[in-house]
Amino acid sequence: MSLLFPDITLPTTVVGSYPAVPGKGFSGILDPYKHALRTAVSDQLAAGIDIISDGQVRGDMVKIFTSRLPGVRGGDVIGKVAAPERPITLGDTRYAIGQAKRVKGIITGPTTLSFALHIATPLYRDRTELALDLAQSLASEASSLAAAGASVIQIDEPILSTGIADIASAREALEVLVSRVNVPVCLHVCGDLTQVIGELVRMPVGILDFEFAQSPENLALCRELDFGKRMMGFGCVDSSSPVAETTETIRSRIETALTVFAPEQLLIDPDCGLRMLQREVALLKLTRMVEAVREVRKDL
Repeated sequence: MSLLFPDITLPTTVVGSYPAVPGKGFSGILDPYKHALRTAVSDQLAAGIDIISDGQVRGDMVKIFTSRLPGVRGGDVIGKVAAPERPITLGDTRYAIGQAKRVKGIITGPTTLSFALHIATPLYRDRTELALDLAQSLASEASSLAAAGASVIQIDEPILSTGIADIASAREALEVLVSRVNVPVCLHVCGDLTQVIGELVRMPVGILDFEFAQSPENLALCRELDFGKRMMGFGCVDSSSPVAETTETIRSRIETALTVFAPEQLLIDPDCGLRMLQREVALLKLTRMVEAVREVRKDL
């Protein structure tokens, strides 16, 4: 059993995005992403994923949110950023919740969004101030997803591994965002964590999710740290490779992770989103990941 999901050992999940398969016919005209949403959900369930997502099929992780936030026009911040009139991802996440036992809601983090935008107003002196307002505007999104039945809220902050963001300010913004969330919160950060991992373990979340397939050095860093009662999302599938690893390769990575973390601490997933892959490859990667986990479970 796991710390946060006591009925599952080594629960499997996804980081978020999935290839967007276009719809056809009249329904595709009414909502060009409806078929993509249904395909993403059904493929995750077919692969055997325990905690699925909506697939984030409606656009890239930045524009999904910035295109709907008052105060933002295109890539420019032109006024005070505020919460949108309606939740941005709730509709697609609610569909996934209707199809699966466990679903994670996914929000691009305020610090990452602040670095993706150009400040074109004197209302904000710097990105730190902008990130705090972004966090406040997204807090209602997070609480809406949790209230709808999301089992986990994942905050994506890839900018934190680059070293260009102030980690203390990012922590403050994250605290604002998750202040009203009553389900487990996961912080996903990809890339080489050498410069920041010591700060990441202090983040106000119950799950930390890192990439380990493409960045195996991250596991060595984790050996030196105390994660307490946190769970670790262990990225064991290379999301950037167009070739699906073998089940044996993925199993070997998970077994190595078990030399650092206890089984109840681990949540198994790909390194990052799978959106840029062919659908067949993405599905095969998830299927083999689940197969590897099932094999490891037998030996525990």
